[in-house]
Amino acid sequence: MSATVLGDQTIAGAPAVGALVGQSEAASASRNALRRTGATMLSQADLDRYHREGFIVVPDVLSEAEVLSLREATDEFVAKSRSVSAHNEIYDLEPGHSPEIPRVRRVKTPDRWDARFAAMVRHPGIVGCLQALWGENIRFDTSKLNMKAAGFGSPVEWHQDWAFYPHTNDDLAAVGIMIDDIGIENGPLLVLPGTHRGPVYDHHADGIFCGAIDPAKVDLDFAGAVPCTGKAGSITIHHVRAVHGSAPNRSAHPRRLFLMQFRCADAWPLVNGPPDWAAWHALMVAGEDTLEPRCESVPVRLPLPPAAHQGSIYENQRGLTSRFFDK
Repeated sequence: MSATVLGDQTIAGAPAVGALVGQSEAASASRNALRRTGATMLSQADLDRYHREGFIVVPDVLSEAEVLSLREATDEFVAKSRSVSAHNEIYDLEPGHSPEIPRVRRVKTPDRWDARFAAMVRHPGIVGCLQALWGENIRFDTSKLNMKAAGFGSPVEWHQDWAFYPHTNDDLAAVGIMIDDIGIENGPLLVLPGTHRGPVYDHHADGIFCGAIDPAKVDLDFAGAVPCTGKAGSITIHHVRAVHGSAPNRSAHPRRLFLMQFRCADAWPLVNGPPDWAAWHALMVAGEDTLEPRCESVPVRLPLPPAAHQGSIYENQRGLTSRFFDK
């Protein structure tokens, strides 16, 4: 098996998750029917893998028309960024961004700004997958569109989402919609299998939260990271405690991933609680709400004091001095 080179680091071992999924025409047709009805698209093997390794790739969740719609919306965001010169409530910009050569590394909460992304929050295929994992009652949290443009897409250092927003239980996950075909070469999501069952690692530098793990200070097998690859329209689902990151995009192909954060309705945040009941309740995408948080014995480390650089994970991680990925 060939190794995957990420910056100056080499990752070998298991093949990409997407490479493990072979779909016959009959299987693809079956998934299309499930997508239309909103029934779960996960097999028992998918469920077992998620609980064992902390992540899965599910192919053929979005239709070709839905993927095309998201691509068009994404292109419109990039075009509008030509008039923006600094980070704002919508855009997180790559170094070197200009009106002539727009470089966007993230669109913040795109579901708030565009109906095509908002529709994905309640996509029946996606909600069905989450209900298969947690039960009927599902609450949305927030979203972001991470952009790795061809040749310069920024890396994201190793981290756990749980470090940013611990809850009363850990039935939380991020769902990533592949807007482009994602392969080894264009900076796929990388996940360390089984780390969702381990500790919450220190995401601080010099006592200040920085949203990243210092790779020199932990006993983690980064060589065992598995790339999550697949065709456009596939989704990734990764557990909130799974250690993950992504390398720069050094290829000639873009890698655009729309990430949505979800939680079981009885998981309540330990920091940054609901601003008001109406707003909290409005985040429900399926099932019934509850006033009874489910409290479980899960490891918690609070993201305090706050990161010195605010605005996005890219800014938070500026505080990390020992980096794994090349810039």
